[in-house]
Parts: sequence; C-alpha cells; structure tokens
Amino acid sequence: MGARLKAAREEKGLTLRSLASKISVSSSLLSQIENGKTKPSVDTLYALVRQLDISIDSVLGLAPSAAPAGPEFKSRALFVLQKREDAPVLEMENGVRWERLAVLPGLDIEALRVTYQPGAASSVEGRLMRHLGYEHIAMISGELTLRLGFEEHVIRAGDTMAFASDQPHMFVNLGTEPATGVWYVFGRESRAAGSSAVEVPQERKPGETLNSAIDIMHSFRDS
Repeated sequence: MGARLKAAREEKGLTLRSLASKISVSSSLLSQIENGKTKPSVDTLYALVRQLDISIDSVLGLAPSAAPAGPEFKSRALFVLQKREDAPVLEMENGVRWERLAVLPGLDIEALRVTYQPGAASSVEGRLMRHLGYEHIAMISGELTLRLGFEEHVIRAGDTMAFASDQPHMFVNLGTEPATGVWYVFGRESRAAGSSAVEVPQERKPGETLNSAIDIMHSFRDS
C-alpha cells in the first residue's frame, strides 16, 4: 500500500511536505506510511485517495476494470465470484480491517467487509472525516457508534443505515467485541467528476402492475 501511495504522489509531482500539508498530517507520518513502517487510519486513507485522485482498488494493487459497452452489457449476464481467501485486504491503524468484496466491473461502487476491533475508530485523532459518495451499511456482528455531525447513532447486528458521506462522521467501536459489517460506498468517483450516479425511477400510476423485480424494489423503496 505504501509503495503505491508513494508512486501516486510522485506521479502527481507532489512532495511529501506538500501532500502532508493538504491532508493535515505530518510529513514524517506520511513518510512512514509510504515506507510501510506504519498504517494510515481510515480518515487519512480517504484523504490520501481524494488528494491523489485514485481509487481504493488502485491502493489494493488491482488493475482498473473498464466499463462494459452498453449493448454487450445488456446482452450477457456478467458476474464476479470472489472466494473469501482471495479478497484483497487493507489492515489500517488502530485495529480496522477492510476486505474488498466483489463488484461488477465499471460500476462506481466500493464494496467492503469492515471489522473494527474493540476501541478501534476511523480516526485515531478523534476527528470527523468527510468524503464524496453515499454509504450503505449492514451490521453483521457487534455494534458500532456512528458520530454523524452533532448526533450519535449506535448500529447493532442486524441494523442497516445509509447516509451521505460528505457529512462529517466517524465510526468507533465502544464495545468489548469486534464489530463487523458490510459497506457499500456509491458514487464517490462520479460525484468527484461532477456527475450523478443516482437513478431516478419513473413515477407509476396508482394501481399500475409491477412487472419486474426492479419495479418491486422501487415500490418497496418508495413505500
């Protein structure tokens, strides 16, 4: 991870000092991250990928997937099967672990299985982070406290939550057991490019028949 972050920084023509200043960390900390002597926190990692204009996949060393052509994408069912033992993993500071989950190529989605050890937080310094996109969370085990702006929300096993990631936020595990959940972050890259990744379904007339699973999901979402 460190070597890839360093290569991305050098490709941008940024010095250690200038990049560190942009993300509000010390140049010595950034140097230790690049040299593999320490690991970034979640908020530092997001700050780095935002400033370097790179994806989480590139940090993991995965080749970018080209978006499928329209007609071809519609004419054949694409799928990705990823065995758990093959999942790329990022171990971050203070007991936070990201495992990348399978997604179809060309989609602006980051899918992660995330584990926070007891006492772990997305920011070691206790500061709230902000980044582009929309986070959808399904907790599997344990519980996490989400500090969202001036509010706190406890997300327990079986709970789900969604919010816009440009709101100041921080996750912390205040419990005594590891907290694990599945995260889907939508639209981070498209929002950075100024486009919208949010689908707006057409309105249906009262009593109109639901003809597909998509219609049913829209109806379920709008009810």
